[in-house]
Amino acid sequence: MSLYPNSSRVLVTCHANADFDAFASLIAASFLYPKSLLLFPGTQEKNLQKYYAACNRARYRFVERDDIDWDSIELLVSVDTRQASRLQHVQALLNRPAMPIHAWDHHPATAGDVQPSYAVVEPMGACVTLLVRALRAMPAPPALSHDDATLMGLGLYGDTGSFTFSSTCPEDFECAAWLLLQGMDVNAIAEIALPEMTSLHVQTLNSLLESMQHYTVKGLDVIVATVVLDDYMGDFAQLAHRVLEMEKADALFAVGQMADRVQVVARSRKEDINVGAICTKLGGGGHAYAASASVRDLTLNEVSALIFQELCAQENPQKLASDYMSSPAIGIESTATVHEADELMLHFGLKAVPVFSPGTRHCAGIFDAQTAARATGHGLGNEPVSVYMQRNVLTISPEASLQSITDTIIGARQRLVPVVEQDEVKGVVTRTDLINIFADEPSQLAKPDKNPRKERSVAKIMQEKLPRALRDILHTVGALGDALNMPVYTVGGFVRDLLMEVPNQDIDLVVEGDGITFARALAKQLNGRVREHHKFLTAVVLWRDEEGQEQHVDVATARLEYYQYPAALPTVELSSIKMDLFRRDFTINALAIRLSHGQFGRLVDFFGGQSDLRRKAITVLHTLSFVEDPTRCLRAVRFEQRYHFALSGGTERLFKNALSLNLMERLSGARLFHEIQRICDEENPLACFLRLHELGLLKAVSPHLDLPPHKISLLNNLQEIMDWYHLLYFDEQPVPWLVYLLGLCRLLSYPEAMTVLERLGLPLSQRQDFLQLREQLRRVLPKVEQWQRTVEKEDFARQKSALYALLHGLPIEGLLYLMAKSGNEAMRRNVSRYITQWRTAKSDINGADIIALGVRSGPRVGEILQQVLAAKIDDLAPTRESQLQWALRLVAEGSAPSGQGQQNKA
Repeated sequence: MSLYPNSSRVLVTCHANADFDAFASLIAASFLYPKSLLLFPGTQEKNLQKYYAACNRARYRFVERDDIDWDSIELLVSVDTRQASRLQHVQALLNRPAMPIHAWDHHPATAGDVQPSYAVVEPMGACVTLLVRALRAMPAPPALSHDDATLMGLGLYGDTGSFTFSSTCPEDFECAAWLLLQGMDVNAIAEIALPEMTSLHVQTLNSLLESMQHYTVKGLDVIVATVVLDDYMGDFAQLAHRVLEMEKADALFAVGQMADRVQVVARSRKEDINVGAICTKLGGGGHAYAASASVRDLTLNEVSALIFQELCAQENPQKLASDYMSSPAIGIESTATVHEADELMLHFGLKAVPVFSPGTRHCAGIFDAQTAARATGHGLGNEPVSVYMQRNVLTISPEASLQSITDTIIGARQRLVPVVEQDEVKGVVTRTDLINIFADEPSQLAKPDKNPRKERSVAKIMQEKLPRALRDILHTVGALGDALNMPVYTVGGFVRDLLMEVPNQDIDLVVEGDGITFARALAKQLNGRVREHHKFLTAVVLWRDEEGQEQHVDVATARLEYYQYPAALPTVELSSIKMDLFRRDFTINALAIRLSHGQFGRLVDFFGGQSDLRRKAITVLHTLSFVEDPTRCLRAVRFEQRYHFALSGGTERLFKNALSLNLMERLSGARLFHEIQRICDEENPLACFLRLHELGLLKAVSPHLDLPPHKISLLNNLQEIMDWYHLLYFDEQPVPWLVYLLGLCRLLSYPEAMTVLERLGLPLSQRQDFLQLREQLRRVLPKVEQWQRTVEKEDFARQKSALYALLHGLPIEGLLYLMAKSGNEAMRRNVSRYITQWRTAKSDINGADIIALGVRSGPRVGEILQQVLAAKIDDLAPTRESQLQWALRLVAEGSAPSGQGQQNKA
C-alpha cells in the first residue's frame, strides 16, 4: 500500500468550525490522496461558508456525513488538528480499534490528541504548507488550476496573517512562491481575506478598542479586549488582527460573547507569550502565535478571568505553593467531634480545615463548615469528624506551581488544598487565598504607560440629572473618603438608572476599607445617626435634610459573598471593588461610580454592564449565579420586564438549567415571598407573571400557581384597577401583593391555597387573614351581583345603602378585587362609586344627638345612627336637620331596615 493511497476508501477531514487553513489543507490533501473523499465539518466563518457553497465540490469529491459508508473507510486523514475533541464528527472511526490514521498538523501536542499511525507535525505558519511541500516532493507533482492554487493560498495567507505573524517560517514563503507559479491570484486572496468593513464590524471594533486592558507579562504588552454581540460573527478573527495592528501590542486576546458561546481569538508576536497554551486551557487550540477557542459553559467574565489567570501563571511561573500557603496549617484530628471542629473553625474564622490522622500531621481528609452546620442541625454534633469528612482529597507539594493550585481549587472544586511534604501537612492554600492572589495581580500586571480600561466620565450626566442636594451628598461622601484614605463608590441600581435616565435617589455606597467606620464618620458629619450590621459589614446612615425630611444612604464594605451551598445566604469576606461588583446578580447592576476628588464621576465597568444596557440584555456574571442564588431567576424576570430587556442567550440557558435542578425548592418561603412582593410592586406585574409562567418558574414556586386564560384576564383587570386607584391619590394605598395573590389563587381549593401560602412563608396570622378575606369575597360577590340585577329594575337612588351594607368592612384590596372580578361594567362602576363616594360617608349627627332625643346610651344609639347614615346615602336625609327628623321618627316608630325599607318610610 502506497504512503498516500489512491483510493475512495480514504476519508480526509479537518477540525470542526474550520478556518481557511483547514479548508485549504483539505484541498491540498485531495491531490496528495487521489480519489479520497473529503468531509467538511462546517464553519462559522461567513466568508468560508460562501466560498464552500460556491466551489466545485464534485471536483474535490466532498461528501456529506450521512452519505458516507463508514464501514468501507480504511484510512482516516486528519488535517490541521490532532485533537479528538475537534474531530467528533468522525468519532465512529476514532473508536474503531487499530484504525489507520494520518495526521498533518502544525499545532503543538495536547493531552487529548489522537495517536496516528503516520504523522507530519511541524511548527509551520500554516498547515497547508506541510501538504504543499509534500505535493512538491512528489515525483510528478499534480497540475493545479488557478482556483486550486488560490484556494490553498487563502489558507496560507490567513494563518500567517499575510506573512506578518511571528509563526511564519521560510517554508511558508517557499509554499507561496510555488503556488504563485501555479497561478495563485493574490488580488483575489486580498479581496476574500480582508472583507469590507460593515457598520457592525466598525461597532464591534470600537467596542474592542474601548474595552482594552493592557498588561505587562514578562516585560511584554498584552491586551485583553472584550465585546458582546447578539449573533455569531464569523470573521471576528479579522477584527482581532486589526486591533493588534492598530495597538502594536505584543499579544492580544479578543473575547466575544456571541449568542450561546464565548469566542476567543488570540495572537502573539513573541514566543514568550504562548497564546496556544492558554486557548488549549479553554478547550480550544492553536500554536504559540495564533490560537482560538469557543467556550459554551462559561460567561464572558469567567473566560476573561481564566485568561487573566493564565497570564498571571506565565508572568510568575517561579512562584510556588510554599510562597502562597498559610503555615502552620490549623487542623483537627479525625477523632475529634463535629462540634469541636465547628468551634475551631468558628474561632479562627475558617470555612474548612485539614483533618489529621490521630497523633500525626498526616492528611486524612478535609472537613468544612457547611458539613459541620448540617451535621449539627441533624443532632450529630457528637459524632467523630472521620464519619463526615471528605476523604478523597487532592494535595500538592511545596514546589507546586500557581497553575497546580488553581487546577485543584477551581478545576477540582476543592475549597482547600493541603500542602504536603514528607507525608506531613506543612500548610494550606484556600480559595480565599487564590482570590486574593488574583485580586492583587492587576496592580502587578497593569501597564502604566498604556491606556488601562477606559473609564467613561458621567460627571456631566450627574450634574444634569441629579438634584443639587443629592450631588452635594455625593461630593461630601467623596471628600470624606479622601480624608479617611478610603476610596468610595456609588454602585448598583442607582448607577444603572442614572445611565438609563430613570429617576432613582436610593444611594448605595461601597467603601474600600472599613464601611462601618466610614458610616460613623459620615453620620457625624451629617448630624445623623447610624444603624450597624456587623455580620454583613454594612450600615445605614440616616439624617434629616434642610426641609426636615429623613434621608438615608446604605454603606457597605467592599466584599465578596460565598454561597456555601445552592440557595444559601451569603458569607461575607473583605475584598476590592472589583470582587465586590463580581458578587452581584447581573452585569447591569455591577456598575460603580468613583466619588473621590479628582476621579469624581468616573464610571467603573469591569463586566460589560454598559454594553448590556445598550443591547438591552440581562446577563449574569458567572455560570453558577443562579445555582448560588435562585432568587436571581425572579429578579432576572423583574428587570427584564421593567426595562423591556431580554435574557441573553447564555443567561437563559443557565436560567433553565437552574430550574431543571429544582433549586427553587431549596429557597426559604421568606426569600421567595420577598421577590414576589417586589414583582407585585412593579409597574407591570402581569408581564412578569406571564414571563415567569412562560419560563416555568411560576410552577417551580408552587405547582398550584399556573396561568390559564381566565386567570390572565383577571390579573390584567387587577392591574388596570390598581392603576385606576393610584390615579385617585387617596392616602390609603392597597397592598399590591395581597391584590395579585388573590388573583393568582383564584379557583384554588382551601388546601391548595393554604399550600401556596405556606410555600411563600406567610405567618399563620397572615395566612388566616388572607383565607378569611378570600372566603368573605366568595360570599359577597353573588350578593353584589344580585343587588346589581335589582337596581337595574328599580330606583337606583334608593338602593345605594344596600350596596354600602354589603361592602362595608371589606378592605380596599378586597374591593379592588371585586371590581376586577366582575364582568358587569355597571356593577364595576357602582363599586367604584362606593370606593370614591360612599365608603367614607358619615352622618351629620352623632350619639349625643340621639341621646338628646331621649334614647338611653347603648346599642340602640348605634343602630339609629346606622339607619340615619343609610338614609343619607340614599339621598333621603341629606342635611343635618333632615337627619335629626329621620332619627326622631326612628325613635318614635322603632328602627326600620335600610334600602327598600327607607323608601317605604319616605
